[in-house]
Amino acid sequence: MEFVKALKKVASLQCPGLAREGTGPGVPQPREDAKQGGATVGVSCSTGLVTSRAGSKGHRCGVPSAQMDSPKLTQLLSHTSPSTHSVQLLVKSRLMAGLNVSLSFFFATCTLCEVARRASKALLPAGTYASFAREAVAAAQLAACCLEMRVLVELGPWAGNFGPDLLLTLIFLLFVVHGATFDGASANPTVALQEFLMAEASLPSMLLKLAAQVLGAQAACVLTRRCWAWELSELHLLQRLMAAHCSSTLRTSVFQGALVEGACAFFFHLSLLHLRHSLPVYRVPALALLVTVMAYTAGPYTSAFFNPALAASVTFSCSGNTLLEYAQVYCLGPMTGMVLAGLLHQGHLPRLFHRNLLYRQKSKYRTPRGKVAPVSVDTQKPTRGKDLVQARAVATGL
Repeated sequence: MEFVKALKKVASLQCPGLAREGTGPGVPQPREDAKQGGATVGVSCSTGLVTSRAGSKGHRCGVPSAQMDSPKLTQLLSHTSPSTHSVQLLVKSRLMAGLNVSLSFFFATCTLCEVARRASKALLPAGTYASFAREAVAAAQLAACCLEMRVLVELGPWAGNFGPDLLLTLIFLLFVVHGATFDGASANPTVALQEFLMAEASLPSMLLKLAAQVLGAQAACVLTRRCWAWELSELHLLQRLMAAHCSSTLRTSVFQGALVEGACAFFFHLSLLHLRHSLPVYRVPALALLVTVMAYTAGPYTSAFFNPALAASVTFSCSGNTLLEYAQVYCLGPMTGMVLAGLLHQGHLPRLFHRNLLYRQKSKYRTPRGKVAPVSVDTQKPTRGKDLVQARAVATGL
């Protein structure tokens, strides 16, 4: 309660519109929109936090976005009174401890999923484990870690002064852990569809994988929000306050968002096809590095999901875009990129085209070049004397 009071005081001091009586975080207020210098300013009905949106970028007053760097925060602290400065330092120190809670959440999630993975592998038949249980557990692990990582990306730069180097390092390490513990699962519907189009999996197996991935991601979303409700850290408290009115991760137009997601999926699937026969010690870090680079470059536009099941559990329920727009960006875009990657890598999709569309098929056997040697004819005449002797010997024996 002491922290909540301090947070309300900071929010009221940083947001003049909330300084009047009866406003502040947690107090329901009607939504208001006003233009201030080309930026749209609004008050959320559930939390009372002022949101500012200029174009596609914005921040919450009291909870700025990841674009707010430390110099801006230092300038904000320098223009406050000593009492306000001490309150803000208290809030900031308490929020810094939220990093340890998030790291513990990552460790606990990966540990529980590994236990569930080994138990299902020991108890279930091999086909059921490979097509359903393994994919469901992997999708749950990926979605839970993604949701917690999103909290650090959105609130960490303001709350704990987390720099991009820390956040990108966490993303890389998480995907290294995912690649090492998934036990061959993809946790991605486009990968399951790619295996079907490459004639590497049957239709029932693909459908089971798709159902498992969607169910696992949705279950992880529910359990993660239940964990946030425990308010184990101040970051979770802030996330719980904003969870009811989450903002869309699509910060550009639908067409550009589909292009970004399609490009990310294209590079990911092309790398996956190229490295699928490599040793895991090389494949896992390479794919984790690729995902980290794409998260850094495409994250400000679409959050770089290139995973329909993950995007559906994280952002489809948020306001800002319709379900059809979300499907065009986060489903149609990655599937298009996957098909293009398969065509570029192999030249055709065996389920759709038996003839290679891009590359000429080379013959497996090579015909030797040069002159053909003439056929030798045996011109040796038989010796008739020996034949007569053998015939007489046979007749005499009879």
